[in-house]
Amino acid sequence: MSRFVSLAIALASTTLLLPATAASAQGGGYYNATPVTAPAKPNVITNGMMWKCGETACTAAKGSARDTIVCELVVKRVGQLSTFTANGAAFDADALAKCNSRAK
Repeated sequence: MSRFVSLAIALASTTLLLPATAASAQGGGYYNATPVTAPAKPNVITNGMMWKCGETACTAAKGSARDTIVCELVVKRVGQLSTFTANGAAFDADALAKCNSRAK
């Protein structure tokens, strides 16, 4: 019985970790920001959050601030964004415009 329980726990934890591993392999994060112009630096830190930027997009893990605040913080570092996504949900045009108003 204890072997079955151990096996079930191991299988469950492996299954739960697979989606996170797949997202990491694709370069995705909880937050995805697409700057209008390529960022000057490959890594940007906003309020203790590490953003990893490629040629076309920046990604970061989930932080403790509200999504709108996170967007405003990243535009201050990388400039205006063409898209901003939090947990797979893209900001609409109004929310993105408000966020971009905080750009450097």
